[in-house]
Amino acid sequence: MKRIVILMLAMLLVVTGVVTSNANTGYAAPDLQMEAESAILLDAESGKILFEKNADLMLPPASMTKMMTEYLVLEAIENGEISWDTPVKISDRAHKVSQDSSLSNVWLRKDADPDYTIKELFEAAAIYSANGATMAIAETIAGSEANFVDMMNEKAKELGLEKYEFYNSTGLNNSDLKGEHPKGGADDMNMMSARDTAKLAYHLLKDYPEVLDTAKIPEKTFREGTEDANRMINWNWMIPGNPQGYGLAYQGIDGLKTGSTELAGYSFTGTAQRNGMRLISVVMKADSYNSRFEETKKLLDYGFNNFQKQELVKANYEVKDKTTLPVTRGKEKEVEVKATDALTAVIANGDEEKYKPKATWDNKVLNDKGQLTAPIKKGDQVGTLSLAYSGKDDYGYINEAAKKKASVPIVAQADVEKANWFVLMMRGIGGFFGDIWSNVVNGIKGLF
Repeated sequence: MKRIVILMLAMLLVVTGVVTSNANTGYAAPDLQMEAESAILLDAESGKILFEKNADLMLPPASMTKMMTEYLVLEAIENGEISWDTPVKISDRAHKVSQDSSLSNVWLRKDADPDYTIKELFEAAAIYSANGATMAIAETIAGSEANFVDMMNEKAKELGLEKYEFYNSTGLNNSDLKGEHPKGGADDMNMMSARDTAKLAYHLLKDYPEVLDTAKIPEKTFREGTEDANRMINWNWMIPGNPQGYGLAYQGIDGLKTGSTELAGYSFTGTAQRNGMRLISVVMKADSYNSRFEETKKLLDYGFNNFQKQELVKANYEVKDKTTLPVTRGKEKEVEVKATDALTAVIANGDEEKYKPKATWDNKVLNDKGQLTAPIKKGDQVGTLSLAYSGKDDYGYINEAAKKKASVPIVAQADVEKANWFVLMMRGIGGFFGDIWSNVVNGIKGLF
C-alpha cells in the first residue's frame, strides 16, 4: 500500500509538472518539418511573414502561374478594356492545346456557337486550371500570348517581384505546348520563388478579392446543357464540399491555386480565413498530389494556432522623454507630439513583452539641433512609431510597403505660427546678450 501511494504521488507530481510547464511556456517557433522544397506563410492583411523555408529558391510554379493571368484579367475588367461578357474566339494554337487530354483542359471549339465569354473561360482556368482556355484569354486581352507574357513580366516588376521568369500564360513547360510556346525556347519554363509567389497572391487578394468568388467553387459544369458540357472539379481538394476532397477539406479555405508538372512537382498557394484572420501559404515541390495539401495544413494550423492580431501600443502614445519637440522661429518654443493612432501587429502568442515601441524622427523636418521650424500645422508628421522585436524568428514583411504600414505617424498636436520679425529680432538680441553674460560669468568663475 505504501508503495502504491508513493507511486501515485509521483505520477501526480509528473502530471502537475507537465501542466505547469505547459502553462508557463512562452512561444517558441517549432520545427514544422516541412516535406517540401520551399514554403512560406504570411498574414494576408499586414503582409507579416510568419514562417519560411528556402523562400528565395527559384522553382517552376506550374499552374500557380495562372494567378498572374487572373490578376491581369481582373485589372483589364476594372479598366474597362474587357468585360465578363466579352466574346472570345478560339485560335488554332489554343484549340490545339485544348484537345490534349493529358493536360488539364476543357475541350474548345474554333466555331463555338454561342461564342465563349471571358467569364466562362476564366472559371475554367481558375477552377479547373484549363490551359487552352487560359491561352485564349491571354490572346483576347493582348492580341497574342507573346504580348500577354510581356504584360506578365511588366506587372511582376511593378508588383515588386524579384525572382521570376514568365515564358507563357499557363505555367506548362514550353515543351508541352505543341510547338506553340510564345516566348523562350522549347526547354524553358516559368520560374518563381515561393516568396514572390506569395507576394503575387498577396497583391491579387489585396487588389481583387473577388477572385475568391471563383477560386472557392468546388465544382461547376463548363458549357452546361450543351454537348460540350464538361464537369470541372476544383483541383484544390482542401475546399469544403469538393467531391474529390478525400478528407483533406480545411475549414475556412477558399483558394487559391494549385500547380503541378513532372519538373515542378506538386505545389499549392492556399488561403484561408478564420476568426477574422486570413493567411496565405505557399508550398512548392512537394512529393505528391496529397502531400502539398498536407504540408499546407501544417502551415495554416501553425499560423492560426500560434498567432493573433494584437494592439501593442494604444492611441495617443507619447514617446518617453520626447513628449514635446523644440520649435525655432515660432510663437511658441515647443510643441506637443504624439502617435495618435494605435499600433497593432500579428504576433506569436506569449510574445507581447518582446515588442517595444521605437520612435524614428524625420530628419527632413527636424534641423541638426533636433528642432522643428515654424510654421507648423496640427497633424504634421514629425516621425514614425514602430515596434522593435527582441525575440527570434522575425521574418519581416512581404514587401517594403507592408513594412511601412506596420508603423504609425508621430504628429504635432497643435499649430505653431511663425513669429514676426520683431519677436525674432528681440530673441536674437536677448540671445546675444545672454551669451555675453554667460561668458562673463564663466570667466569670473575661472578666476576662483
